[in-house]
Amino acid sequence: MRIVIDDLSGDEVIGLLEAHVAEMLANSPEDSMHALDVAALRKPEITFWSAWEGTELAGCGALKELDPMHGEIKSMRTAASHRGRGVASQLLRHILAEAATRGYARLSLETGASEFYRPAVRLYERYGFEACGPFSDYAADPHSVFMTRTVSS
Repeated sequence: MRIVIDDLSGDEVIGLLEAHVAEMLANSPEDSMHALDVAALRKPEITFWSAWEGTELAGCGALKELDPMHGEIKSMRTAASHRGRGVASQLLRHILAEAATRGYARLSLETGASEFYRPAVRLYERYGFEACGPFSDYAADPHSVFMTRTVSS
């Protein structure tokens, strides 16, 4: 799998992100849905990667710098055609390595609390993330799960 920094201009990537936002809206109350659209992902504090198997888009993920010591995982998504093939694990390992390279002490994320999001929570738990309280600009929300872990250098 090839993971590359993406400029968010390709139709496949835009389509995957639009499907991601739509699915998050379908599974979370609108005021509890924190998925970013393409315009928000283009901000300078966010690095966005796409993952490819040959010429097929396999997934994506992003890393937002909250401050020089703390990053947030955003927009983790596996293409439907590649689910169950380890795409999310490879992207997560890539983001963890980048966080270490940047010298972050902590990496955090927000995901949903409903049963729909359990596979994501289990993935993050396998990589050492633990439940925590809200961070950055988030507020406590019964529809959100907040997770964090230290970053190894």
